[in-house]
Amino acid sequence: MHTSSTKDREMIITRDIQAPRDLLWRAWTEPEHLIKWWGPNGFTNTFHEISVKPGGVWRFMMHSPDGVDYPNKIIYKELVKPERIVYVHAEDGAKVHHFESVVTFDDLGNGKTRVTMKVLFVTKEEFERVKGYAIEGGQQTLGRLAEHVKTM
Repeated sequence: MHTSSTKDREMIITRDIQAPRDLLWRAWTEPEHLIKWWGPNGFTNTFHEISVKPGGVWRFMMHSPDGVDYPNKIIYKELVKPERIVYVHAEDGAKVHHFESVVTFDDLGNGKTRVTMKVLFVTKEEFERVKGYAIEGGQQTLGRLAEHVKTM
């Protein structure tokens, strides 16, 4: 028998949000909403292309508060409305992706949804390199999502 574990390169961020999962799905898949909340606090984005479907590509530039631009590319692998989104993420122009994300939307009842981002990095070294700011950035991103859906 052969077993393996990915715990040394995995990050899980969860947030319970007071919004139905259909609304959260829209916020996550409709560009006019996604552009308003994606990224850590203080970041903005310029979208170059976005096609939210399996095999579709989302290319965008993240603009940090200190003026640094980060080119990004996401390739959608799976979308199961309104339950799950799976994508791989890389710097735009990179030959390999940095991580794969599985985002789930679990209905908790009473208009509340648990959003879970399970991020699996390609290597332990990549995870160790970025985990300090990636965990905080992911938490801030879900916080911005929670605030945005209040306006929808």
